Amino acid sequence: MKKLLIIQPALAPYIIDEFNYLSQLFDIEVVFLFTNVSYYKFDQRKLLSHVHFKFSFLLKGPHCKERVFRFGILKAIRRFNPDIILGYEYSFTTQYLFLLKRLGLINQKIGSMIDDSLDICNHVQSTTRFLARQISVKRLDYLIVLSSEVSKFYQNKFNLQDNRIIVSPLLQEPKRLRNNPEELERIANEYVEKYKLRGKKVLLYVGRFVPVKALTEFINTINVVLREQEHIVFVLVGAGEERQNIETNVKDKNLENKVLLPGKFEGKELYAWYLCASGFVLPSTYEPFGAVVNEALIFGSKVFCSQYAGASSIIQSDCGMIFNPLDENETVEKLKAFLNSIDIVDEVDMMNRPSLMSNTKEVFNTEWAKLTKD
Repeated sequence: MKKLLIIQPALAPYIIDEFNYLSQLFDIEVVFLFTNVSYYKFDQRKLLSHVHFKFSFLLKGPHCKERVFRFGILKAIRRFNPDIILGYEYSFTTQYLFLLKRLGLINQKIGSMIDDSLDICNHVQSTTRFLARQISVKRLDYLIVLSSEVSKFYQNKFNLQDNRIIVSPLLQEPKRLRNNPEELERIANEYVEKYKLRGKKVLLYVGRFVPVKALTEFINTINVVLREQEHIVFVLVGAGEERQNIETNVKDKNLENKVLLPGKFEGKELYAWYLCASGFVLPSTYEPFGAVVNEALIFGSKVFCSQYAGASSIIQSDCGMIFNPLDENETVEKLKAFLNSIDIVDEVDMMNRPSLMSNTKEVFNTEWAKLTKD
């Protein structure tokens, strides 16, 4: 069994199942560089209770925002003695792995887990990232990407062979998320009563309140739909710097009864919100992927997904609709069509909400098998 050392910034909910499953295919250890995600603090105690892979932390060393250097990486490599080391993105950590190899201090193959959407691939936003990508792609033995569309981009633009690119769709286990259905139904029905959702078509957003999620702009765009259709409610679950702006905008438009902001939730309290939704919305103008789309599909919600989100690659006509949030007319017209395809909220019953998420394990197994052939 090949040994993989995976270096990641921090533990987040959407990587747990992927790494648990990888631990069945390889002997892995995951090294985390932070104790929590910088932009959204998760309850790490709860997350760790679901972890079945080996992990460790390297926390000493300087960092500035997302740029980080950690002392002890070379020592961790020598201790675990992996066959392959996987960094993340075109980060300073990945560049450091190249340096160690160039100096002859390590001889392992090096890969990196790249979360970019196709839109981000085509429109690199900074010169630094553009140059880092140009340098890194030539040196990486493996690129791990989220979709076949991104894989084709790298094959065509950089003339990479297919065996150097691993398409690893975001893997979240319906069984784990939908565990304890009675409790989830109970909490969801409490939300339905508390927020008067019964008889309404509930559009749900889950995530950070930050500019790139374009929530204020989306509310402005769909304002006419919210007013015309009395039974529509937009629920925004989460927290972030844009909350005050969103609240002010909602108040100015007299939409307090149409746009609800119940707060930030995690675990079963979050998953219950998906059960309350008639449909899910992700209006981002910049989104490497969007793990919340997987979660919404797993809980049986169709998704109204921005074309700029990487997760748009998993949206098919039977489980949602893709739209351009920068085109107001298209957004309104497609939203009306989307609303016609979803149901009003009644009594919550998970049996009537089967997962809409396709099984990605077959692709997952085939793609990761490329590492075992070298």
